[in-house]
Parts: sequence; C-alpha cells; structure tokens
Amino acid sequence: MTVTTQDHDDLPYSVFAKACPSRGTLEHVTGRWGGLTLGALYEGSLRFNELRRHVDGVSEKMLSQTLHALERDGLVHREAQPTNPPRVDYRLTPLGHQVTERLLALIHCVEGSMDQVLAAREAYDARPLP
Repeated sequence: MTVTTQDHDDLPYSVFAKACPSRGTLEHVTGRWGGLTLGALYEGSLRFNELRRHVDGVSEKMLSQTLHALERDGLVHREAQPTNPPRVDYRLTPLGHQVTERLLALIHCVEGSMDQVLAAREAYDARPLP
C-alpha cells in the first residue's frame, strides 16, 4: 500500500504546511537523539543515567533537552520519586508507544538495508568528480 499526502487530506494538520505545529513534533521524533531515546524507552521505563548509557554518544545536556521536548509533546512521561537522592524514571506514554512502534519499523528497515546503503555510498564515492 502506498501512502500519499492526499490520503491525509481529512486530517486537521499537515506537516507540509509551514506553520503547522506537527513539524516540531516530527523533528523531535525523527531527530538523532529523539528517535534513539524513544527506541530505548520502548521496552520499559529507564532512569536518566540508564537511558544515557543505552543511547551511546548522547551528552547529558542533549538527553535532558530531548526528554523535555518529548515530554512536552506528550510522548514521554517523567516520574520523580520523593527519595534521597531523588529518583526519576522515564517511560513512554500510550501515544509515545504508538509513535515508537512506527519509528522502530523505520529503524529496522534501515538496519536491514545497510548492505545496500553501504554499496550505494561506495559506488557514489567512486564516481569521477564533475
């Protein structure tokens, strides 16, 4: 089944419209750290440092900003426990699960196609310069 932009004409929002608020959410979900953070949280809740270790390469600052954006969009729930030291857990909301299922399908498609991607890159890089 091929999905076109016309298939979604009945939706109240269009990511293709310049001022549409869905663009920001799409950027949060598909951005480098957003996609990896959502994917990491798919199996269950994680504490900040567990999440940081799971998402290899993300800085503390970027993970914090990413979690704030995803929480604001209603995709991630932050739960602070009143303990000493404070314990904060992050988990996907029902909407976050719905979005992440689709995102993981894309991730698996890309991972499964990497031999083709790498061959295409090699062929491209071997072309003579114009």
